[in-house]
Amino acid sequence: MTKLEEKLKIENMRPGEEVLKVVKRHWIVFVMLGLYFLLGLIITIIIYWIFGFGVWGNLINIVIWLFFSLFLFVEWLNHELDMYVITNNRIIGIEQIAFLNRAVSECNLGQIQEVNSKTSGLLANIFNYGVLSIQTAGNKTTLKMTFCPDAIQTSRKILNIVDNYRDEKNIKENKEY
Repeated sequence: MTKLEEKLKIENMRPGEEVLKVVKRHWIVFVMLGLYFLLGLIITIIIYWIFGFGVWGNLINIVIWLFFSLFLFVEWLNHELDMYVITNNRIIGIEQIAFLNRAVSECNLGQIQEVNSKTSGLLANIFNYGVLSIQTAGNKTTLKMTFCPDAIQTSRKILNIVDNYRDEKNIKENKEY
């Protein structure tokens, strides 16, 4: 069990509940952040080329890098903290919307109506990521995660977990009669 699963088990679990799978975003989003960083380096070189290494060039670069590093940190945080936690009773969707804005959605496995995955584009097929959508019977109709690693296999695994949950529930209900 990973440290993340142990932490989730301690903090948020109901009695008899166990973590079956934790789905986080694909590592490709961090490559995109690295490309933003390279863009910042190019901007730094251009500013030094225009203003030189004097006071103004240094001051402009410091101000730009302060804002740019804050932007990179917030973007990293938004992608790092998004996850689905699949247990034997429910799915918990944690989405970091903005810096201090988080949405936590939770649904019982019995409420899940369908699980869809979509992989489109050359990079998504090469690096095996896509969009995972879980449609529920509750008020929030869809839980959606973009940049889900191995989206097709993850959707199959979630469907298998849901089927096992429903089978166990039917067996328990039949034993009661």
